[in-house]
Amino acid sequence: MSKFINIVLVTFLLIWIVGCKNSRNKLAVTSPSKNIDVGFFVNDEGSANYFVKYRGALIIDTSDMGFDFLNQAPLKKGLKIIDIKTNSVDEDWEMQWGEQRIVNNHYNEMIIKLEESMAPNRKLNIYFRAYNDGIGFRYEFPEQEGVDSVIIVDENTQFKLTGNHTCWWIPGDWDIYEHLYHTTKFSEIDALAARNQQWLAQSHIPENAVNTPVTMRIEYGLHLSFHEANLTDYAGMTLKVDKENLSMISELVGSDRLGYKVKRALPFSTPWRTIQISEEASDLIESNLIVNLNEPNKLGDVSWFKPKKYVGIWWEMHIGISSWDLKSGRHGATTENAKKYIDFAANNNISGVLVEGWNTGWEHWIGFEDREGIFDFVTPYPDYDIAAVVDYASEKGVEIIMHHETSGAPITYEQQLDTAYALMKSLGIHSVKTGYVGPIIPKGEYHHGQWMVVHYRKVVETGAKYKVAINAHEPIKATGIRRTYPNAISREGLRGQEFNAWASDGGNPPEHLSIVAFTRMLAGPIDFTPGVFDIKLKTKENNQVNTTLAHQLALYVVIYSPIQMACDLPKNYEGNPAFQFIRDVGVDWEQTTVLNGEVGDFVTIARQEKETENWFVGSITDENEREIHINFDFLDPGKEYKAIIYKDGADAHWKDNPISYEIEKTILTSKIERSFLLAAGGGLAISLEVKK
Repeated sequence: MSKFINIVLVTFLLIWIVGCKNSRNKLAVTSPSKNIDVGFFVNDEGSANYFVKYRGALIIDTSDMGFDFLNQAPLKKGLKIIDIKTNSVDEDWEMQWGEQRIVNNHYNEMIIKLEESMAPNRKLNIYFRAYNDGIGFRYEFPEQEGVDSVIIVDENTQFKLTGNHTCWWIPGDWDIYEHLYHTTKFSEIDALAARNQQWLAQSHIPENAVNTPVTMRIEYGLHLSFHEANLTDYAGMTLKVDKENLSMISELVGSDRLGYKVKRALPFSTPWRTIQISEEASDLIESNLIVNLNEPNKLGDVSWFKPKKYVGIWWEMHIGISSWDLKSGRHGATTENAKKYIDFAANNNISGVLVEGWNTGWEHWIGFEDREGIFDFVTPYPDYDIAAVVDYASEKGVEIIMHHETSGAPITYEQQLDTAYALMKSLGIHSVKTGYVGPIIPKGEYHHGQWMVVHYRKVVETGAKYKVAINAHEPIKATGIRRTYPNAISREGLRGQEFNAWASDGGNPPEHLSIVAFTRMLAGPIDFTPGVFDIKLKTKENNQVNTTLAHQLALYVVIYSPIQMACDLPKNYEGNPAFQFIRDVGVDWEQTTVLNGEVGDFVTIARQEKETENWFVGSITDENEREIHINFDFLDPGKEYKAIIYKDGADAHWKDNPISYEIEKTILTSKIERSFLLAAGGGLAISLEVKK
């Protein structure tokens, strides 16, 4: 891998700024492309302010920065600039798995050191980085005399908009991200209306705030997405909405139990506050801003984890065929049933099998106040012989994926982490799906607060010690930590496929994933569990998956994860020619290109499989039928590709006729352009293999 790093450090004391009566002298850092400028100044009251411009146009107006503390005065005014450093970096680094193998990390940086003008003369440093695809900034609390720690009750980072933008948002829920996305003007955001939704296992929405990533489109077409990167030992950030002033301000997830948002010893740095910026919606998906703002890989080689497709004992619970608990009389996680899934996986180029409900405790896990100690993460039910299942899978070239449901009782889980992961290591199991359904115990903590952020990281670090990769459900948000800990492979963190099977509100609408691709997916990999072929859900009256079958195929390319589930029952795949696409599609990519798309309407993505020359294309649309134009110039010039095209049938419709599809085989080259008709709620999936 070629690597070029150019670091220039310039330090100078700006005495003339500190002493000048007009303290509105502005400092700025500009992106390498010269399109993005981040400005900073300290106003006459000594308050820190920043603003952002794109091609000279103001896109984030003058915005405040500061903190409120417990037992200390706020850090908002009376600041002066005492030093500035600038830094430029241009480097390439390699992802061990991901949307692409080589990532370019190119930015210009400005580090501003501030100090209070009066006692106690506290210090605060602010780092600004300008990339070609957006900006990031973070606060650093350095070591300082007389202060060894801080307790933050509010972080007052403002994002002042320049207009009433169109927004795609979910409520700023402190406990769950499993809400449908809303499309409204900024002034119409009403997160409080989402309170008390009975279909959520846990929920807490204290303010009219939104969770991140939240994506916006300015009237003239520029796209912005607000998020955070490298969330480490800090509370997750929601953004409180100020409709009157068209502004958002950071609202950290708190702890009712402890009475604050964050407690940290000095020195420490906050997560990066990020804004991805692009003229085309498709460029948001190609942005690497979030991973680039994280530290390099700390684990070294993690080749013990292999990106994979998997099947498993999961969907059958959601559609009412079996159950997680033994006493139900419909226990799904039996030795016999697991072996059936293993056989199916081995025969269909699928290398993983997930087994849920294998361990004791499922009779007393949801809806109960006292959930501590109910789950045992090493003891199987008597009808599940874990050693025999693992041995059988190994003989077939299949790896079992462990499942640990904590029921929102992380203390119990931490007490068993080493024992549980040691068992996995002894069995040769290298990945686990964790779950946190229900309100967090102890009461007063929330899924997205600092206490739980620390817990989630402990799980990842413990997993690394035992060569275990983590796929977290009911997680903290993805913030690019997969770069630093590549065993953090995927997570849920959105309204997933299961809502189609048991949601009282009709499931996910056809537009759902054409919004998710431009919002939640910007944060990181998603374990969405695509691949339902029994669209009408014969066992679930009044429920269905609100897409066509071709749309389900396309999701293997559109929604990124290094693990992808074929979630339906094996019997629904057997004999169906469309299943060939799931057999063939890759999960680990050399490169990705987003061909077209608009937030909430449609998206088309092409990905090249790592270590082969194969390409795969996926395209999905919302409830509207539309024609998609694809230029195949991303293919290697001079080569012919054997293409298998899976497309909606002429009479396909997400509700009226969702399983109508056609398969076309043809030869494609980089010189070809074609148009395809996507049905309402429909999709398109293409596999492209180099013709030898």
